[in-house]
Amino acid sequence: MTSSLEIFANAIATLSIFLAGRNSIHTWWCGIIGCMLFAILFWQTQLYADVVLQLFFIATSFIGWWKWLKGQGGQTLPVSNVKLSTLAWLLLVGIVATIGYGALLHYWTNAYAPFVDSAVLVFSVIAQLLLMQRRLQTWAFWLLVNTIAVPLYASRGLHITALLYTTYWINAIVGWYFWHRQLQGAH
Repeated sequence: MTSSLEIFANAIATLSIFLAGRNSIHTWWCGIIGCMLFAILFWQTQLYADVVLQLFFIATSFIGWWKWLKGQGGQTLPVSNVKLSTLAWLLLVGIVATIGYGALLHYWTNAYAPFVDSAVLVFSVIAQLLLMQRRLQTWAFWLLVNTIAVPLYASRGLHITALLYTTYWINAIVGWYFWHRQLQGAH
């Protein structure tokens, strides 16, 4: 059953994600509010890795907000690429961390789908760190996260959240295209 908390959390998070895709600094304060609401919602549905993820998002949103405001040497932080070797390393670390955290949740909590939930956590962390740096490849990781998250949330009865994560998947494609155009225009 859909709750007003789920509806409100998704509305604020959707605004934040839309703003991120448009490279707007307002993504950060909207994200902080949305993540606070999602932390409560995920606690109520026993998705503990997602609770931890929301707390991480809150902390990094403050940092990302500051980084985007301050930029580099007084200049706005530009959209840039990540080296292929760094991407390979991030994927390897992501897989190992997913297995490790999933095992922890599996053996020590009553978490629902601990390995799938952990994959959402770990790859969201990677995507968020890339977003904070305005790295184009953040969108590839958000596509991965959304692909995993949609069936997970649907399986917990969070149908509005699952539907919106489907739209976030589309937004990640649009964001990737928009940021790529900005990157090409900078050269």
